Parts: sequence; C-alpha cells; structure tokens
Amino acid sequence: MKKAEFVQAVAEKAGLSKKDTEALLDAAIETITEALAAGKSVSFIGFGTFTTAERAARKAKVPGTGKVVDVPATRAVKFKVGKKLKEAVAK
Repeated sequence: MKKAEFVQAVAEKAGLSKKDTEALLDAAIETITEALAAGKSVSFIGFGTFTTAERAARKAKVPGTGKVVDVPATRAVKFKVGKKLKEAVAK
C-alpha cells in the first residue's frame, strides 16, 4: 500500500478529508522521526515500539572483489511488533 492509498483508507475510516489526514500523517511521521533522532523510543500499545540501536564499526568483505572495507559505526531503527498486531497478522 502506497502513502496515497493509506491516506485514502484512513480518511474514510476516520471521516476526515484526505488533506487533513495527510497533514496528520506527515506530522506523526515527523514527530516519530524527531523522537528517534533524539534517542527516545516511541510505543503504541498493541501495535509495537520503535527504538534505536547502536551498531559498532566493523570490517566487511565485498562479495564481488573480496576486498575488505571499513563500515563505520551507526545508529539504526528497530521495530518490535506488539501483541495485537502480531495476532492480527498471524490469522
């Protein structure tokens, strides 16, 4: 499902205009992004939790050439699925 389809579906369920729904979705995504960038986690009970994890620097081998390259340390986003979502998808 693409963003436009998602906005349409949420607008219909919530009884809102597509314009208002898209503004709400954009604000929610921006807020989640800002929280994760600040090192905070974002939880939606039953849906899941967004967190960040530190990944240490490492060396990796390029498959085509066999050359070893340095991969710098980074922070990655993780998502842990909530119980309700897990059960709904498993049906």
